[in-house]
Amino acid sequence: QVRLVESGGGLVQAGGSLRLSCAASGIFFETDVMGWYRQAPGKQRELVATITSGGITNYADSVSGRFTISRDNPKYLQMNSLKPEDTAVYYCNVRGTDSDGRNYWGQGTQVTVSS
Repeated sequence: QVRLVESGGGLVQAGGSLRLSCAASGIFFETDVMGWYRQAPGKQRELVATITSGGITNYADSVSGRFTISRDNPKYLQMNSLKPEDTAVYYCNVRGTDSDGRNYWGQGTQVTVSS
C-alpha cells in the first residue's frame, strides 16, 4: 500500500512561486512513475509533470520552463512564475506498470494564483 500526502499549496500573486511537497510512504518499485496532476474547477484532471526512477521528466507545455519536478525525498514540485491559469487542486500520483495496475493518488492541495 502506498500513501501520498501533499502540502505546500496556498494563495500567491501572479509571478510568485510555490513548492508543493508529497510525503510518500509504502512500497515502491523502480518501474514506478511519480507525477503531479491538477484539476481546475469545471475541468478534467490534467498532467502537470512526471518523472521516472531514472530521472526522465515530462512536462505539460503550459508549465515547461516554469515548473520543476523532483522525486527526491521529500518529493516536490517547484512552481515559478505562476499564472492565474495555474489555479487548481494539485495531486501527487504514483503509477506502476500496466501489468501491476498500481495507481495511487494523494488528497490534493489547493493552489490559487491571484492576478
